Amino acid sequence: MQAMISYEQARQLVIREVSALRKTTGAERRALREALGFVLAENVAADREYPPFDRATRDGYAVRAAEAQPGAALPCFGEWKAGDASLVPLVAGSCVQIMTGAGVPPGADAVVMIEHTTREGERVKFARAAAAGQNIVPRGSEAGAGAILLRAGQRLGFAEIGLAAQAGACQVAVHRKPRVAILSTGDEVVAMEDTPGAFQIRNSNSLSLAAQVRIAGGESVELGNAPDRTEVLRSHIAEGLQADVLVLSGGVSMGKYDLVEPVLRELGAEFFFDAVAIRPGKPAVFAICQGKPVFGLPGNPVSTMVTFELFATAAVDILSGAEARALPLLRARLGAAVRQKNALTHFLPARVEWSGGEAVVRELNWKGSGDVAALGRANCFLVVDGERGELEAGEWATVLPRRDVL
Repeated sequence: MQAMISYEQARQLVIREVSALRKTTGAERRALREALGFVLAENVAADREYPPFDRATRDGYAVRAAEAQPGAALPCFGEWKAGDASLVPLVAGSCVQIMTGAGVPPGADAVVMIEHTTREGERVKFARAAAAGQNIVPRGSEAGAGAILLRAGQRLGFAEIGLAAQAGACQVAVHRKPRVAILSTGDEVVAMEDTPGAFQIRNSNSLSLAAQVRIAGGESVELGNAPDRTEVLRSHIAEGLQADVLVLSGGVSMGKYDLVEPVLRELGAEFFFDAVAIRPGKPAVFAICQGKPVFGLPGNPVSTMVTFELFATAAVDILSGAEARALPLLRARLGAAVRQKNALTHFLPARVEWSGGEAVVRELNWKGSGDVAALGRANCFLVVDGERGELEAGEWATVLPRRDVL
C-alpha cells in the first residue's frame, strides 16, 4: 500500500491499471437513434462525397466571377433552391438566383450575396467585385467517398449522431456500456422510501452514484445497502463483482466498523491506494479484485460525488471502449478571497457565473462533506491546491465543472 498520494497520481493509477485489464464489455449493433452516449466499435465511412455537389452557402446569385464586377448588370434566368434535382449550365453573361443549400449550376464559380445586388426587373446589378469560389463549398471538400468520418473509440454525441445519420449509418456497432454495481454501507442507512429514525439517514448515495454512472456512460446496477457485518458485506461485494465495476460508499475510514478493505482483502483484492491528499474524499480506495476495478468511496455525500468524478469516471470511459477523458478543468477569476489551512487539494462547492464575458467563481458557504444541500446550489468545484491555500479576489483559479449542470 502506498502512502497518501495526490489526486493526479491516484487518477493515473486508475487509468494504468484499468487499461491493463483492457477487457471491453463486448460489441453490439444498435439503431443510431438509440446510440447516444455509446462508444463506436467500428469506423463509420462516408457513403459518397460530401457535399455531393457544389453547394451555395448564401442566398444570392450564381455567376461567373469575372462577369460580376461593380456596376455590371446581368440578366437573371430562373432560380435554384435547395433540393432542385437538375441543373442547367449557366449561360455566359447571365446569372441565376440561388438559395442557401442549393446546387451551383455548371459554369458558375461564385455566389454573390443578395445584399450586394440590386434587382431591376430581370436584370441584376452588382455593387461589389466577385471572387472565384466565394460562398461555395466545392463538391467533396468536406469528405471524399469512403473517407472515415467517425473512428472506433469515439463516443457518440449529438454531432456524431448527426454525422452518422448524414452518411446513412442507420445502425452502428458500439461497445456495450459497462455495468457498474453500486453498494452503500452502514447500519445508519435506510432505503430512500423508508422513514428514517432519529439517528438514521436515507440512502441518497446510491441514487446520486447511479446518476453519475449514467452521465459517465455506464449502466448502473443498484445493490442497496449492506449493514456493518462482515458476512453480509462479503455476500454483497461478491454479487457486485459480477458487474464490470464495483463502487462502494462508506466503510473505508479507520473506524472499528469500517469493513470494506478487510473484506476486499479476504476476497483477494490488490490495493493501489487507500488515501488521497484531497478534501473532501481523503480515504478513497482503489483496488482490483477478481479482475474487476473496485472503488471504495467515503460515505459522506459530497466526498462520494467528488471521488467518483475524479477516479471512477476514468474506469467507465476505458471499459466503454474509449480513452479516459481528461478532467475538464477550467480557469475563472475569484470573486472573493479563499482561505484553506491544511495541505490538501480542496474541491469546494462553488458557483461560476459569466459577467461581462469573463468567468467568475465564488466558493459557497458549506458545512463539510455531509452538506449535500450546498452542492445542490453549486455548479462546479473550486479547486485549491494544498501548497497554496490562500487566494485573493481577482486571481485566476481552477474550476472543475459539475458535468451534469454546466
